[in-house]
Amino acid sequence: MRHDDAKILREVQRSTQIGMEAIETLLDKTEDDDFSRQLSRQSLRYSQIHDKALDRILQGDGEAQRPNQVTRMLLRGGIHLGTALNISRGRMAEIMIQSGSRGITSMWRAMQHNRLAADETVELAQELVDFEQESIRQLRKYL
Repeated sequence: MRHDDAKILREVQRSTQIGMEAIETLLDKTEDDDFSRQLSRQSLRYSQIHDKALDRILQGDGEAQRPNQVTRMLLRGGIHLGTALNISRGRMAEIMIQSGSRGITSMWRAMQHNRLAADETVELAQELVDFEQESIRQLRKYL
C-alpha cells in the first residue's frame, strides 16, 4: 500500500471513530426520539465508512489504527463539559455540527497532502466528506 493511501485511510478511520464516539456520548444524554434516530443513522453510516477503510487497509497489508484512549477521554470530556449547563437538543446538534466541520477539514487536509493516493482511496475520503456535509445539513434543523 502506498504511503499516501495509508495516510488518508488512517484519517478516514480516525474521523469515523471520533464521529461514532461523539454520537455514543450524546445518545446517553438525549431523550428526543427523533434526534436519537438521526444520530443512530449517522453512527451506522460512520461505521460503514470505517469498515470500508479498514478493509482497504487490511487488503494492502497495512495495520489498522487503534482508538487512542486519551483522545477518547478528551472527546467525551469535552462533550460532557459542553453539555454541562445546556443539554438541549440544539446544543447537542451544535456539537455534532462542529465535530463534522472539523472532520471535513481534516479530510480535505489529508487529501491535499497525499495527492498520490489511489482513486479508490480518494473516493472513500470524498464519501466521508459528502456524508458529513449532508449530516450537517440535516442537523441544522435541530438548532
